Amino acid sequence: MLAAGLAALVGLWLAATRAMGVAPWRGGGPVSLEVDLSARTLTVLRDGEEVNTYPIAIGTEDHPTPTGHFSIRTLVWNPGWVPPNSDWARGKEPREPGDPANPMQGVKMYFREPTYFIHGTNDPESIGAAASHGCIRMTVGDAEELARRLMEETGAGSPPDGGETRYVTLPSAVPLEIHG
Repeated sequence: MLAAGLAALVGLWLAATRAMGVAPWRGGGPVSLEVDLSARTLTVLRDGEEVNTYPIAIGTEDHPTPTGHFSIRTLVWNPGWVPPNSDWARGKEPREPGDPANPMQGVKMYFREPTYFIHGTNDPESIGAAASHGCIRMTVGDAEELARRLMEETGAGSPPDGGETRYVTLPSAVPLEIHG
């Protein structure tokens, strides 16, 4: 009974803080990310203070970007692309790393495995729009800058040199909140 009451109070508190535009987890760790879908921005926070904001593309109405609390732990530098088992991808061909037709350019950062990523895009004109199938798109330069920061902030070292695909597991998860 006490646990149910406490859970209800926490739920009300979270709903109220979100309604006021406050991210309740800010300041909970050295680096965290916040995505505002309506503003189409991704903000990097360090110790709760904004250090950078990037423009992004988000999911369409038919393929919305999920909202909620997530974490980033895995990065893939120079990723290939394999079409997901979805109607929208039927008939699409896999793309090698570096292929201009590869929608995953530069780096991808998992936030809801195995389907949702923050990634560099081969369609930079889509930034600022609702254009993806649920992922968060960034320009290649912005995505690479963000991934470098996450690696440095978590002690994962430096990004790879050259064009090889490289998987990186961050030593600590980076919190991500996505809200409308």
